[in-house]
Amino acid sequence: MADEAGGDELRSVGDYFEGEGFQRWRRIYDDESEDVNKVQRDIRDGHAKTIDIALDWFGASIEGMTVCDAGCGTGSLTIPLALRGASVCASDISGAMTQEASRRFEIAAEGSSKAVRPSFEASDLESVRGSFNTVACLDVMIHYPDNKMEEMIGHLVSMSEDRIIMSFAPKTPYYSLLKRIGELFPGKSKATRAYLHAEEDVERALNKNGFKVTKRDMTATSFYFSRILEAVRE
Repeated sequence: MADEAGGDELRSVGDYFEGEGFQRWRRIYDDESEDVNKVQRDIRDGHAKTIDIALDWFGASIEGMTVCDAGCGTGSLTIPLALRGASVCASDISGAMTQEASRRFEIAAEGSSKAVRPSFEASDLESVRGSFNTVACLDVMIHYPDNKMEEMIGHLVSMSEDRIIMSFAPKTPYYSLLKRIGELFPGKSKATRAYLHAEEDVERALNKNGFKVTKRDMTATSFYFSRILEAVRE
């Protein structure tokens, strides 16, 4: 299904996150790394806030819950869920990312009797399969254009028995302007395209697939903006 979801563009995303992108985002998502600039630190803080919101929505009693973390990156969401006893299937288009997430889990879980080791898989989003209590997909939709967003949501919710938690960069006049300004100064590290999505379009796609939004929140820093939704099966 990779060709259906973007073909050459999707492959370029995968190549980026296996090389330069992996090194860049590994540093950003490493709270102890000081090898980041002001913009990267701001993005780190913003992403951490989005993760905290998602974890709060999961709640404290999640032992035995099955979770799909689609686009797990270095394990920012996967690891705390697994440490609380959830059974997590974590996937990412980048094998380097899943290997780093696995390494970080082993360190974090040392001495823990409650932690459940996640299953890690290098896979594009469209190839992930399974049935889970909750499907989570945070900060991944930015790689998918509008004409593929609805298809992607349909695939994600097809794996969810109860709930989906997802975040995306919202398309508003203000954020669209910021994106255009940023594109004037692309920088060597911006190797992939970024897509914004209108919240009403995302919610419409969820409703079409039998899910109703029950929670919503927003994280906005100087260089990071992400709308997060929780939707449950009706």
